[in-house]
Amino acid sequence: MRIPKIYLETTIFNFVFADDAPDKKEATIKLFEEIAKGKYEAYTSYYVVEELEKAFEPKRSNMLELIKQYNVSILEVSPEAERLADIYGKNGIIPEKYHTDGIHIAVATVNNMNYIISLNFKHIVKVKTIETTKAINILEGYREISIYSPMEVIDYDEN
Repeated sequence: MRIPKIYLETTIFNFVFADDAPDKKEATIKLFEEIAKGKYEAYTSYYVVEELEKAFEPKRSNMLELIKQYNVSILEVSPEAERLADIYGKNGIIPEKYHTDGIHIAVATVNNMNYIISLNFKHIVKVKTIETTKAINILEGYREISIYSPMEVIDYDEN
């Protein structure tokens, strides 16, 4: 069985240190534990790194350290991904003001990720985005990509 390739969107790194959302924090930490155990092959992009670098210390260093600690591969943002993100924007899926959210989906799509993992419920993890990006991806010659929150992909321990 092939190990699923997952794209970690910016919010995933943030919620590891979010004390105001204990359920999301717990699920996100568990996701990183599953990455460490080899359940997933983790990727992110240079756009995520740029977003993380805007945070204040010590959170910035702590979030960037997760990339090293869990061997998260960093993907380039290709012209192909930029073009696909522009299509998402032109079709009203992602507001132009939040173009980077479209970039995350497009980078994951053109790099054949199995899943995008995000806690951005405003623009990414929502039915409109999930359904319309699937349709556009197929029309543009790509396969569907699944978008989930960590709570939907981790294995909960049964006690």
